[in-house]
Amino acid sequence: MLLHSNILGEGKPFIILHGFLGMGDNWKSLGKRFSEQGYQVHLVDQRNHGKSFHSESFNYSFLAEDLKKYCDFHKLEDFVLLGHSMGGKTAMEYAVNYPEELSKLIIVDIGPKQYPLHHQDILKALSVLDFSIIKTRKKANEVISEYIKNAGVRQFLAKNLYWKQQDELALRINLPVLIENIKEVGKSLSENSIYDKETLFLRGANSNYIEKIDKFLIKKQFPNSEIKTIENAGHWLHAENPKDFYNEVINFISL
Repeated sequence: MLLHSNILGEGKPFIILHGFLGMGDNWKSLGKRFSEQGYQVHLVDQRNHGKSFHSESFNYSFLAEDLKKYCDFHKLEDFVLLGHSMGGKTAMEYAVNYPEELSKLIIVDIGPKQYPLHHQDILKALSVLDFSIIKTRKKANEVISEYIKNAGVRQFLAKNLYWKQQDELALRINLPVLIENIKEVGKSLSENSIYDKETLFLRGANSNYIEKIDKFLIKKQFPNSEIKTIENAGHWLHAENPKDFYNEVINFISL
């Protein structure tokens, strides 16, 4: 089965992978800007997310192989690969397995290390949504707000809502499988994995996903990498400071 995507523009291929509970459309504004610089931007939905297929199997090996099938189908080579958070882990897995296919690698606010479970409140909020009772997006937001106080996070999660039928809301994500496999999301890249081509790690100044101590592991597994910080931004740095984020990415891929 092939991953769903939204393809923007023409030119050198540029693949963008979203984070956990996200979708390619989260990157539509930036994707359009990259496409205007001569790139064919592929906004990809990973399995169990967005409009891509649902599967009981979920780990980074499967996610990387999904991307390989996608690239083979579209005959993509020598492309830029950018991944945010979970998408960054997928991008790392892909890069170490198929280094010859990439020209530049960009990893956004995630490192190769293992991360502890930290999505429980979000998953709980989504799991209590009863669409036999909830008939409006407003009501869904009210239920989610009991668990998630941050309006920006609620807005992000609300993008997963869609009208399954005229009067029936549903979630695009495969929530039961994601809950069952939540430990897979935080797993580390294999410690023996090395990718020695050009790589840019971007971190949010207000995020703790990439800390100072992490640079040693990053340099060990990605020896030809640099780490840059986007000011005035947290984990969703591409949405919180899109101007600086865009400039750093364009400067890196234009070299």
